[in-house]
Amino acid sequence: MIEDKKIVEIKNLSKSYTMGGETVKALDEVSFVVNRGDFIAIIGPSGSGKSTLMNMIGCLDVPDSGDYFLDGKNVFTLKNSQLADVRNTKVGFIFQSFNLLSKHTAFENVELPLIYRGYNGSKRKEIVISALKKVGLADRASHRPTELSGGQQQRVAIARALAGNPPILLADEPTGALDSKTGLEVMNLIKNLNKQGHTIILITHDKMIAGQAKRVITIQDGKISERKEAVIH
Repeated sequence: MIEDKKIVEIKNLSKSYTMGGETVKALDEVSFVVNRGDFIAIIGPSGSGKSTLMNMIGCLDVPDSGDYFLDGKNVFTLKNSQLADVRNTKVGFIFQSFNLLSKHTAFENVELPLIYRGYNGSKRKEIVISALKKVGLADRASHRPTELSGGQQQRVAIARALAGNPPILLADEPTGALDSKTGLEVMNLIKNLNKQGHTIILITHDKMIAGQAKRVITIQDGKISERKEAVIH
């Protein structure tokens, strides 16, 4: 059997919210495909719908209508317990604010999702060390977040997302809390991970960051208004 190239297929997603007595359409019939090994940036200003779309991709929210196939499954037909399993095994999250536990070491932060997935101790150690090596922080495994720079903290967060090798890495403004030099280093790391075969979906409002992806999807007022190939690599 030939493996389907599509890892994500989104069809006619719509989502509305009521704010101040008015109905706001956050997503309006959004459709696109992400293939295995893609590096896609979704760009839009505040209020464009990109955060809502990110929550859909990360299985953190459900639409009013439409379908979302992730790794061959229509996730919006799944029960809450099944959705939680999808979030835990299919999507590696990279957040702007790192979301590291301050009392835990880098090793322990990366290890935590593997505990939830039921890996035994020796297997967890193997995966964590491998993930930390990928981001160049094997020698910082015993350091806590307060003992690491912002860039190093984001690298730990990326290692945590990599642990267990989920099909998708979903990065929400991954350089937003970093200075420009450190942000560039993190983007170079993300691009290298993509070259190694990882599928990456990056959410941003920054054109320079988006331009480093292979594909750029622009969202405005809940609609995909432009699709183009990135021009900066």
